[in-house]
Amino acid sequence: MLILSSYFTSVFVSLGVFLFGYDQGVMSGIITGPYFQDYFNNPSHAEIGTMVAILEIGALISSLAVGKIGDVIGRRKTIRYGSAIFFVGGAMQTCATNMPMMMLGRIIAGLGVGALSTIVPVYQSEISPPHNRGKLACIEFSGNIIGYTTSVWVDYFCGYIESNYSWRAPLFMQCVMGALLGFGSYLIVESPRWLLDNDHDEEGIVVIANLYGAGDIHNPKARDEYREIKMNVLLQRMEGERTYSEMFRKYKTRVFIAMSAQALAQLNGINVISYYAPYVFESAGWTGHDAIKMTGINGITYLLSTIPPWYIVDRWGRRFILLSGAVAMALSLSMVSYFLYLDVKNTPTFVVIFVMTYNAAFGYSWGPIPWLYPPEILPLSIRSKGASLSTAANWTFNFIVGEMTPILQDWIKWRLYLLHAFFCVVSFITVYFIYPETSGVRLEEMDSLFGDATTAMGTPSLRSETGSIYRATSPVPSLDLRGRAPPESAIPPLDIDPPHVNMLDGKPQIGKARDETFLGGL
Repeated sequence: MLILSSYFTSVFVSLGVFLFGYDQGVMSGIITGPYFQDYFNNPSHAEIGTMVAILEIGALISSLAVGKIGDVIGRRKTIRYGSAIFFVGGAMQTCATNMPMMMLGRIIAGLGVGALSTIVPVYQSEISPPHNRGKLACIEFSGNIIGYTTSVWVDYFCGYIESNYSWRAPLFMQCVMGALLGFGSYLIVESPRWLLDNDHDEEGIVVIANLYGAGDIHNPKARDEYREIKMNVLLQRMEGERTYSEMFRKYKTRVFIAMSAQALAQLNGINVISYYAPYVFESAGWTGHDAIKMTGINGITYLLSTIPPWYIVDRWGRRFILLSGAVAMALSLSMVSYFLYLDVKNTPTFVVIFVMTYNAAFGYSWGPIPWLYPPEILPLSIRSKGASLSTAANWTFNFIVGEMTPILQDWIKWRLYLLHAFFCVVSFITVYFIYPETSGVRLEEMDSLFGDATTAMGTPSLRSETGSIYRATSPVPSLDLRGRAPPESAIPPLDIDPPHVNMLDGKPQIGKARDETFLGGL
């Protein structure tokens, strides 16, 4: 029941990153279409770059704001409002009559995408068990690439429409998916960690029971999970105010990893391909519909490459996947650059091969892992804030790459891919020396991994029906030789036992006014 519930919820909320992926890919085919070019009076490369990349401005703004918003109103409502904003932006793009209206629609859609791309990974990490957290995050990223691949093929087939619907129809499709996610947000549960952090304890134990105990609030596993989360909440609450300055002071290594993972993922060059793949293939010799078809085939390869991490991320670990991906990407981009430089008869074929190899390497490594790392390494008290900064780093460098790529393609041509290959090497070095392995580590035990626990005790693990916050194997540095904690190291008693919940006909009775806050369709 636990795995089915987690899988269903993760797959469904992946619609949030589906929208992100769809918006990445949809413009790549539209901007080369003759009807789009004619309607907007043959925009220059600089105008195209701004129109494509301006979505990241909206995403950057909302990703910085949504950390606080997500802590106040909850994860579910943030997903709902983000979907609504995205719908409005998509509708404006679909109905655009001039370039300013198109750009305004892109900015508004960016506000929605930024909110969703920040809160969905946080939500997913908070409902997932540690042994499946990596797998579920990778499934979520596959949703992103399904969105990208879908948009490319929608562009390809709509490209045969001989009217302005050839570009309006692909833009309308994003509105449909945004509406589906918005309505579906009523069907998913609220994050149990957010509920307990906001003292909705009765709601929290019911949600935890649905995720971990087949709906039984007396299930030992569910009750132990409740105690783990509640203890972590109470101990972190003793720290005091949770500000950005405190976050940087206490968790600087974690924040650096969270932000650098997203920044390096963009600097590694993925959006050179995602946003401008038809341009890349045209520069190699493919033209017209063939360039978009090659982009679509590349998208399928990209999507297939995201499936192996489902099964290996929790076995092989995050570090190995990131390191091997960086090597493969650096080599692939170098070969793309080399064959574009040679400009021989076989250049189109080899460019397609190595672009696909690069995309596959990214899809298996630097695609999913930077979205998994931040929410799992950040403590609950600053998880939304830290994730918002991480996502802001993504959108900042996303904008820089999207804005500069058309200009650099004209200016330095084949050397552009060597520049991104260099950043792949930087990524390898950064991961090798700084990033720890987090596979299988509970969210509540990351303090011990990073060595920056903020309490005198760390966070003990509870595995039995007991109210004690100590046990002989707790990570307490001041235990005596017999495994006992001296009296002076004790902390005040914490009430971490699950609350009593009244049941009627097998259903929890908490109050109709509060049901919508957490249960959704359960």
